[in-house]
Amino acid sequence: MDFYHVLNRGVEGRALFLDSSDYVRFVHNLYQFNDTAPAAASERRHFSNVGFTKPYIRERIVDIHGWCLMKNHYHLLLSERVEGGLSLFLRKLNVGYANYFNERYERSGTLFQGRTKKILIEKDAQFNYILHYIHLNPLDYLKGAEGWRIRSKGKGIKSAKAALDYLEHYRWSSYLDYCGKENFPSVVTTEFFGDAFGKYETAIREYLKNIETAGEANGNEYRDLCLE
Repeated sequence: MDFYHVLNRGVEGRALFLDSSDYVRFVHNLYQFNDTAPAAASERRHFSNVGFTKPYIRERIVDIHGWCLMKNHYHLLLSERVEGGLSLFLRKLNVGYANYFNERYERSGTLFQGRTKKILIEKDAQFNYILHYIHLNPLDYLKGAEGWRIRSKGKGIKSAKAALDYLEHYRWSSYLDYCGKENFPSVVTTEFFGDAFGKYETAIREYLKNIETAGEANGNEYRDLCLE
């Protein structure tokens, strides 16, 4: 099974999500378009802004192992269930959300910054770090934790506890579902990485404490993949 870290940004760095309704719509699309049914057909499925109704019978084209939405970009961790599923899913996802966004805000033209980047996870170090990387992105918004990527000596986070508290209240990722706190459980497939990490909440707590205390600990695992 091949895993891909997938990401795309708003064109010219523009915001993709202007309020909670936009975030909810994108999460809706993650579920809705993960189906062999044509996009127009799945658009007719019912969805509420507080959660999904009883799941309908569908044939998934990818497994979504992790995800995170930021103000102007998104991160996904995907594997294919059917041949060509990755490209089909991303096309439906990007076009569907762009159509919604342009209609809502009365704009036209390209919303995303070119082709979606797809990075194959090939090394053990990448596999061990990728889910943490995706889930820790919201720390960019927390003062004192912006250096969590540890790109240079002396950077990191000031408080692992504050970082964990912040993640606990950030709804727009699969982090809470991995920690056993149902958020959008119909979207994500946690079995594979959940088994790999055991109790995920404990694993990420230990990881953050290592960053807090060791300064340069674990700083190079994913840097060579040019995520920025």
